[in-house]
Amino acid sequence: MKFEDWQILKFETLDSTNDKALELSTDASGCYVVTAKTQTAGRGRRGRIWQSLQGNLFFSLLLEFDMKNIGELVIISAISLYQSVKQINPCADLLFKWPNDVLLNGAKVCGILLEKAAENYMIVGIGVNIEQSPKNNDLLYRATSLKEEGIDIKSEEFLTLYLHTFCNNINILKNKGFESLRLFWNKNAKGIGTKIEIHQEKGNLLGIFKGINEKAELLLEKNNEISRVTFGDVFYKE
Repeated sequence: MKFEDWQILKFETLDSTNDKALELSTDASGCYVVTAKTQTAGRGRRGRIWQSLQGNLFFSLLLEFDMKNIGELVIISAISLYQSVKQINPCADLLFKWPNDVLLNGAKVCGILLEKAAENYMIVGIGVNIEQSPKNNDLLYRATSLKEEGIDIKSEEFLTLYLHTFCNNINILKNKGFESLRLFWNKNAKGIGTKIEIHQEKGNLLGIFKGINEKAELLLEKNNEISRVTFGDVFYKE
């Protein structure tokens, strides 16, 4: 995959870049990027509202990807964000938070939402807090922006940087497999070896965070037994 493979579609305003990507997928040929300066109905994981603040970056990738390996796509999307920020500021304090967040100085700087599209296409919706971050009390996790943390870049520049990085990681996956990407994520994840609580709709899980496995499932140790977790919101207890 190369940067030149992407067909970049720019809009002033959309309800949701993911919704536009879904519309495109019914007659898609190749890879697409849908971006908008403003979203009026952006959304995050589990139906949450994504606040589309002015100056931030909102885009969706539409690409062919095997649904059964969706965990790999989640991890690649997060790693590409991490590496993009590191290219701007190598000293940036970045950590992964399972399943798909990147923390900058301990606060959430982006959001990723994967959705199934038509045929064998997947959508990766991404919001990056470039200039602003939401400050309301309804957030599950404290948020920040690149600008607030002293990292200065424009949305369009960051998108270009991200696409180059994402292509590189997709090529690693295709040519070498998922293992090196999994190890990179584990090496830079917050809280491995510490106690975490995972909130799910039917209850909470408590245990020791042991990283992710080859399917990008979270490994949770309790009473010397390892459980595999596929969804939920992680909260750190230590």
